Amino acid sequence: MEWIYLVLIGLVVLFGIGVLVVSRRRAQRSIEAPSRPAPSPPTRPPKGRPSRGTLVDERLTDLVEPDVVEAPPEPATLRQRLTKARSAFTGAFAGIRGRRAIDDETWDDLEEALLRADVGVTVSDELLGGLRARVKAKEITEPDALLDALAAEMKARLVGADRELQFEPGDATSPNVWMFVGVNGVGKTTTIGKVAKQQRDGGREVLLAAGDTFRAAAAEQLETWAERAGAPMVRGNEGGDPSAVVYDAVESASSRSIPLVLADTAGRLHTKTNLMDELSKVRRVAEKGAGRVTEVLLVIDATTGQNGLAQARQFEQATQVSGVVLTKLDGSAKGGIVFAVETELGIPVKLVGIGETIDDLRPFDPDEFVDALFAID
Repeated sequence: MEWIYLVLIGLVVLFGIGVLVVSRRRAQRSIEAPSRPAPSPPTRPPKGRPSRGTLVDERLTDLVEPDVVEAPPEPATLRQRLTKARSAFTGAFAGIRGRRAIDDETWDDLEEALLRADVGVTVSDELLGGLRARVKAKEITEPDALLDALAAEMKARLVGADRELQFEPGDATSPNVWMFVGVNGVGKTTTIGKVAKQQRDGGREVLLAAGDTFRAAAAEQLETWAERAGAPMVRGNEGGDPSAVVYDAVESASSRSIPLVLADTAGRLHTKTNLMDELSKVRRVAEKGAGRVTEVLLVIDATTGQNGLAQARQFEQATQVSGVVLTKLDGSAKGGIVFAVETELGIPVKLVGIGETIDDLRPFDPDEFVDALFAID
């Protein structure tokens, strides 16, 4: 029995030695094995080209987007906006350029094109009369040269006019007054709003006078433009005396040292004598107090053509018109009214409207205008 006890004791000792050896080996492995660092979060690559040795996670490159600044659209050119006005000339000019010589048909085509563009009979006869004499004298022999000479003659008729909006600097308590006159629906109120915005953007303070007291919502429309321009406005009661409104506006501008008043007036038919007399009164009253009228701008819708010439005559007699604003020129094939107004009445076109935005009311440039009419698309 003793040998059995000895065998059991031996087995226990061997088992203990085995457990001890295994424990030491595990401890040694834990000491020798390097600790694994925790994974670092991915970083956004630096902007620009990475330097040598810099690792860029390709999955993150799409997250870095360059700042994109969109340039504002360029204002449309006069040539782009005068498509309809140019259409009165393009067909005739194309036929003339295709001919080998200047003949009777050439003169017929030119006359028709000028009349279709509403240049007017008188101005057309004068333009073509001078060119006929030059062709007869062999000074002009080619169709292309004839068209170039016509363009030069049209430009020459528009040279020399003072197209600046007149503003007399000086005492701010004696404000300049620019009156806007014209028949109903030509765009007076919108024109005033655009002029106000342009003047304010140029650094000049303005005050608007809602002198159209008869048309429903005229004052509200002008008030909207006054807010856009950041300008004050004076208005009166609906159906009230427009002269009183303009007078109050001038006095308000004087007291606040605002140098310019833009005065709206009610649209009226140029054939109504009593209404034209009332307009004369508005001008007189505007100059009774502190104000001085330095511009009376007649607003004409270009689509009316020769009827605009009749309007200009009557308004000029009533208010001493100093300049014309030709609106809706982009929608008219009758841009030739410019020549009729300036040649027959001697009133310069100072501003033209060729669209709806404020940038589409711009100073009239004769050379640019004629070049746009003669341009080949």
